[in-house]
Amino acid sequence: MPTISTERLVELLSRYVQQTGTSVDLLLVGALALQAYGYHDRLTHDIDGELAGPVEPLLQFFTRQQIPADLTQDLSGWSVVAMPPGYRERATDLISQPNLRVRLLAPVDFVIAKLRRGTEQDLDDAAFVTQRFGLSPQSIQDAASAALAASRQDTSLFLFRKTVELFCQGLEPPR
Repeated sequence: MPTISTERLVELLSRYVQQTGTSVDLLLVGALALQAYGYHDRLTHDIDGELAGPVEPLLQFFTRQQIPADLTQDLSGWSVVAMPPGYRERATDLISQPNLRVRLLAPVDFVIAKLRRGTEQDLDDAAFVTQRFGLSPQSIQDAASAALAASRQDTSLFLFRKTVELFCQGLEPPR
């Protein structure tokens, strides 16, 4: 299966818009977002994102192109831990064309999205974005607190708190 780049994604979405007459507003997460943040060595075979509008037609289009996609209308639904309130408003445009908008999470929101999942790869991705954009441990802890406050109470929130704590400790210089 070939890898996909942000340039290829924009080509595909432009074709989809032209063929269907449907507008697309996609908030990228995952490796394609990392590419847009400047991590060009991170390759991917799939598309992960939050779509404003119906998911199924675009998912079928990607399937016909033999491109796996994980799409949702609510990124918060991918975890017990909610996304920090206002993440959609803080997102920035990667592409803004008539009927086609591709957006990126604000860097701190991307880090929270990665820490919510917490795999080794996710932690590496979060570390890259943290370093690339000079995020402070305090800004990450503040965003994590906002995410926790927006989350339903669940014992699994403890794991997220611990993941954030350890991640931020790893960012601080040794004393």
